[in-house]
Amino acid sequence: MNKKILVAIDGSIYSSNSIDYLIRLFRDDPSLAIHLFAVVSEAGSGQNWMYEVDSLREHTPLTDRRRITAERFLRDARDRLVRNGVGEDRVTFTAQVSQMQSAKTIHHESNKGVYDALVIGRRGMGRVGEMLLGSVSAFLVEKCHEIPLWIIDGEITSNRFLLAVQCKPQSLLAADHLGFITGSLPEAEIFLYHSNVLFGADQPAAPEEFHPIWGKEWCDQYLDIENYLFYAHAQVLKDHGVHPKRITQLPMERNLEVSRDLIKQADRHNCGTIVIGRRSRDAGKGMFGGVSDRALSKAQNLALWLVG
Repeated sequence: MNKKILVAIDGSIYSSNSIDYLIRLFRDDPSLAIHLFAVVSEAGSGQNWMYEVDSLREHTPLTDRRRITAERFLRDARDRLVRNGVGEDRVTFTAQVSQMQSAKTIHHESNKGVYDALVIGRRGMGRVGEMLLGSVSAFLVEKCHEIPLWIIDGEITSNRFLLAVQCKPQSLLAADHLGFITGSLPEAEIFLYHSNVLFGADQPAAPEEFHPIWGKEWCDQYLDIENYLFYAHAQVLKDHGVHPKRITQLPMERNLEVSRDLIKQADRHNCGTIVIGRRSRDAGKGMFGGVSDRALSKAQNLALWLVG
C-alpha cells in the first residue's frame, strides 16, 4: 500500500457521506489504506477537578462514555467499508482522547507525515453558517495546508473529476495529487478546465517558479504557459499512469467569477469532485476570500479537494 488517507469520524450523516464517497471511488484499489480517526475532546469539560480527587483516574466518567461511543462509531464505519468491498487489512481506526478541541486534534494528527490526504464531511450550510458554529470543517479549511484536504458535501455518485487549471505551481501540485490518487483507478475520468474570468484574472507565474518542484528540464519540455498549462497538467497526470483517454480538456468560457463557473462546469459534466490548487496560508485572498472559500460556500453534493 502506497497511499494512506485520514478520515474524521463523528457518527454523523456527514461522516457517513465521506465513507460512501470512499467506497465508491476506492473499494477496488488495494494500494490505498484508510485510517478512521475520532476525537474525544476533554477541552472545556469542567471535570478536570476529578483528577485531583482520584489521582489514579485516567479520564472522567463522561470522557470514558464518549470514548466508548466514539469507538462504536469507528467500528460501524470500518464494518461499512468492509461490507462494501474494502479489504479489512486496508482499514484501521483510532479514538483519541485529547485536551485540545476536536478540530485542532484532527489537524495535529494529519500533520504526522504519514497521510496523503485528510477527509472530512461537512454540513453544507454555507460559509456564514459554518463561521457562526465554529465548525471543524471551517477550522481545517483555514488551517490545514500541509496535506490535501478533501471536503465531502452531501451524496456524491460520480467518479468524474474537474481539475481547475491555472498558470500557477499550486495548480500543477493539485494535478500531481490527483494523478497520484487516481492513477490506479481505471474508471475515474478527469476534466481539465480553465475559467477565463472577465475581471481580476491572476497573472501567470514565471517559468522559474516551477523549477524547484519539477526541474528546469521538465519545465522546458512541458510548460505551455501560453496555453494556460493544459498540456503540462495533462502530462503530470500521465506521469502518474492516468491513461490519456481518461483526460478531457474542456473549452474555456468567459465568466465573471471563478468559483461559480467551476461549480457550473462540474454540474454540466457530471463531475462529483472539484480539485483546486490553492494559495498558501499566508497569501492574501482579497475582500471576498479565495476561490476555494467561495466554491465551498456554494458546493452542494460535491467533493472539493483543496491542495496547498
